[in-house]
Amino acid sequence: MSLRINSEAPDFTAETTQGPIRFHDWIGNSWAILFSHPKDFTPVCTTELGYMAGLMPEFERRNTKIIGLSVDPVGNHAKWAKDIEETQGHAVTYPMIGDPELIVAKLYDMLPEAAAGAAEGRTAADNATVRSVFVIGPDKKIKAMLTYPMSTGRNFDEVLRLLDSCQLTAKHSVATPVNWKKGEDVIIPPAISDEQAKQKFPNGWKTIKPYLRVVAQPAD
Repeated sequence: MSLRINSEAPDFTAETTQGPIRFHDWIGNSWAILFSHPKDFTPVCTTELGYMAGLMPEFERRNTKIIGLSVDPVGNHAKWAKDIEETQGHAVTYPMIGDPELIVAKLYDMLPEAAAGAAEGRTAADNATVRSVFVIGPDKKIKAMLTYPMSTGRNFDEVLRLLDSCQLTAKHSVATPVNWKKGEDVIIPPAISDEQAKQKFPNGWKTIKPYLRVVAQPAD
């Protein structure tokens, strides 16, 4: 199954460190971040899970749930969580999915359907493509996807920035320019005519080119 922006996030049932879930029910009316890892007790992923744990209050303020996935059983996750807290200084309070049969990894197109066997006996290198981040909206559709190599730690400050943009643009029908941060000016998309823009942005905007109109960020 090939996933793209605006594809429905595949639903699934799975065991997690906080008990069984049905994914769409777990998301509820929130946004969600699903981020995956090729193996427990791997060094780069240890730093990522710890940093994400430290960012939890920021995601909670944005009505966003966090869930991790690793192609290993839940029992291993619980042991790994102790190492994460000890080495990174943050306890993992979000659920971590156990995917020993590779079901979710295949559903989310991170491993080919033909991948043989289960997690046991597979190395991190075998699962190297299970290194993705999915931003999912309350409508259960994928709003953004990022995939990194095993050797490069992910930038979760960027994921937070990306989430801010996705939430803002979904609510106000604007676009965000390069390196945009929350509170900065945004772009009026070309699909919105000047007449429509006058209704949406009565305080006006700056026209740099006919297709490039800049306006103050709408209030949340």
